[in-house]
Amino acid sequence: MVTYQVDILNPKAERLLKDLADMDLIALKQTNQDEFMQVVERLRSKAALDPPTLAEITEQVETARKERYARKNA
Repeated sequence: MVTYQVDILNPKAERLLKDLADMDLIALKQTNQDEFMQVVERLRSKAALDPPTLAEITEQVETARKERYARKNA
């Protein structure tokens, strides 16, 4: 099965899609909100509760750099 996301610009297109679904040629599933945006909103809400300090961010960056440097020179 192949899945497509379609933005319907003309109401006639929606009618055509519904006709195809009635003939069991396609299945329609309506989504209210983009899944990506749901993930973004969830991450933003978590970040707003306990934002990392500059020191924590710096520590994470330095750790990642050390690991990358160790892999590169190994």
